[in-house]
Amino acid sequence: MVCILRAREAFLDALLDTGRVAAQRVLESACQEAGPAAALDALMMPALERVGARWESGELALSQVHMSGRICEEIMEALLPFQDGSGGDGVPQVAIGVLEDYRALGKRIVLSVLRASGIRVLLVSALMLRSALRIKDLVGALGKARLAVKVVAGGVPFVCDRRLGDEVGADAAGYSASDAVAIVRRLLGGER
Repeated sequence: MVCILRAREAFLDALLDTGRVAAQRVLESACQEAGPAAALDALMMPALERVGARWESGELALSQVHMSGRICEEIMEALLPFQDGSGGDGVPQVAIGVLEDYRALGKRIVLSVLRASGIRVLLVSALMLRSALRIKDLVGALGKARLAVKVVAGGVPFVCDRRLGDEVGADAAGYSASDAVAIVRRLLGGER
């Protein structure tokens, strides 16, 4: 536990110093010990949450928040390069929709974790509550079109309000990247 806390602090310090190389070294070390999903959950996500909280309290400038996110995106690309998502047959293994929020990091983390697990699925993510509430419209439209699609919702609003998934009619809500694998497997009845 002490090693994780030290690594978390080192990763956060590297982000705030805009030290991409140092941050990547810390994360790579954690990936070797715990695997990518666990390392992302243990280091990257808590660090970004702390960056956001420190910005909200006035301790950090918006530029530091932006640079922290950019560094994390670059590290993700280096550690888990983006692929076209097809399983060789041209059919996407994983598709993720982001409603109204033009950001990529959370989506990339979940996408990478699911791809590593070989799961084919559609997920919906939202950063803002207004966007999260639109998932209810999506669920309604899927039902109206008689499409048998399981909807898994995630993002900040769902972490902040654990009842929101039920409110928008999602089949499940995830609170971290590693949650996605277990949720999708459960919804698909253990299928890969």
